[in-house]
Amino acid sequence: MAISDWFKQSKMAKRAYNLLHYKNLLHNRAAYKKYHVHKPLTASISSKDFPDREPKAWLDRGHSKTLAPTKQEFEQFPAAVQEQLSTWSDNGYIILKNFFDDVTVNAINLEIEKLASQKKIRPTHFNKLPFANRISPFIKNLTYEKKLTDILSFILDKEVVPFQTLNFIYGSGQRAHSDSIHMTTYPLGYLIAAWIALEDTTADNGPLFYYPGSHCMPYLLNTELADRIAVFSSHRKEYTEYEDLMEKLMEEKNLEKKIFLAQKGDVLIWHANLIHGGMPVANRESTRKSMVIHYYAKDVVKYHEISERPSLL
Repeated sequence: MAISDWFKQSKMAKRAYNLLHYKNLLHNRAAYKKYHVHKPLTASISSKDFPDREPKAWLDRGHSKTLAPTKQEFEQFPAAVQEQLSTWSDNGYIILKNFFDDVTVNAINLEIEKLASQKKIRPTHFNKLPFANRISPFIKNLTYEKKLTDILSFILDKEVVPFQTLNFIYGSGQRAHSDSIHMTTYPLGYLIAAWIALEDTTADNGPLFYYPGSHCMPYLLNTELADRIAVFSSHRKEYTEYEDLMEKLMEEKNLEKKIFLAQKGDVLIWHANLIHGGMPVANRESTRKSMVIHYYAKDVVKYHEISERPSLL
């Protein structure tokens, strides 16, 4: 089959899939109108549909040290959280120590064990157990935890809505990447992630790593990647080439790699464009239970750049 024929069939298959899930695309209707997207909700969409690539989230337009205290809501946060919010523009992440207590964390672990044993959630690549929030009322309610969503909504200056949960039993070992190539918004910068340590992490069980300040780099979207990677195109995406490029860029920029040795109940919140991943798992017998929740801002266009599909909510 010629590549052009394969691509046409692929686009048709995606369009048919979107039609079957039309109700889950209605969240984009108001945003399409607001941002003048003249395409059906079921059509493919990518950064090529938006000529303006500049990030618009408010803390990306200025500095959080001076901007954050100007918001009345800033005063509601504990001093330790205020201090970290003031560093968001420089670092692109904050760490909330002991945010969830043992009772809550143990309940999450039990719920995930139950769902997995009943085969209601199944692992995908990188050892991910996706979308427990769509199955479990308990996990769904947790994604709306007010103390957490208040912080996330403050950072984005918009109401946030949870898109997905990903649970890990073992460390992912995933190479450096930015979430924005997978879960994308227009305007840029309106995705945010909260990672919850469901047990202590060590150097042996594959802790998270991240590059402070990497969120300030230009977003690498499909057009930019096609310019940098010969095989990265709409009909063929070699993801390892993207990962190679990310590691090369981190070396070129001489950015510091930090490893997060989290304690049970800690939460790491990161920017849509922060480069991060999972360290190799040194002890294959050792678990590293964790859960990440990805949130979109409510009133923006939500899609997946790498596959050029609108997000299903």
